[in-house]
Amino acid sequence: MNELEAAKAKAAAAYNAAADYFDHPVSSFWHRFGRETVARLDLRPGACVLDVCSGSGGSALPAAERVGPKGRVIAVDLAERLIALAASKAQSKGLETIEFRVADMLALGYPDDAFDAVICVFGVFFVPDMTGAVRELWRMVRPGGRLAITTWGPDLFEPANSAFWNAIRQERPDLFQGFNPWDRISQPAGLQEMLAAAGVSDADIAAEAGRHPLQSPDDWWVIAMGSGYRGTLAQLDPETFSRVRETNLSLLRASGATSIETNVLYAVATKKLSPE
Repeated sequence: MNELEAAKAKAAAAYNAAADYFDHPVSSFWHRFGRETVARLDLRPGACVLDVCSGSGGSALPAAERVGPKGRVIAVDLAERLIALAASKAQSKGLETIEFRVADMLALGYPDDAFDAVICVFGVFFVPDMTGAVRELWRMVRPGGRLAITTWGPDLFEPANSAFWNAIRQERPDLFQGFNPWDRISQPAGLQEMLAAAGVSDADIAAEAGRHPLQSPDDWWVIAMGSGYRGTLAQLDPETFSRVRETNLSLLRASGATSIETNVLYAVATKKLSPE
């Protein structure tokens, strides 16, 4: 298995495992940032939209509401359990214009210039070659259409993130991860550079600082269980899992934290119209 296939398998396994907690009210930020991404695109009724790394529909559902009954949204994710959650929510909302696909965003088979908008929220950094991934997404945007890439800013989930990895290091140093994949593009300059390398010029990048409240340290554990951290936790035996949980929460209690950092970068680029 090559690096790309390994990365895809790891992401799919982590988020399939996380599906039970992904939509917990404690983790409401997934949908908040999805809605904000869609709002920045200013989608028009009747538009055709591709939403990759779609999760449980945080951006696909509001996109479908924006484009209306004459529009179309295709929602894609590697994690079939998240796609099932999204499809169920779309049905309950009466959104009939969304097509759900369990698929690889790099091998969708759509032609050039196929979509009025392409969206990727909190997903592009899971691919080892982010530049190549963005180039593929940009290819599918029609001239005059838009690409939206939303990624995490610096210090994600601190101080809980550091407490988590310190707990892991104590029990399973082989699983310790000192570098998060989104760190590569967590600053505007790095994100702009990556987009430019993919042929996406003049992207409008907005940095939004934020914090997500925790009613108790246990809220953080729900977030960890419903996110990419689940991939690491799935590799622990039950006894080690319990010790990691207790150490993580003890460290978080000791910090006195009542919130975690949720800093975000939004990038929106419009593809220039072809010369006549």
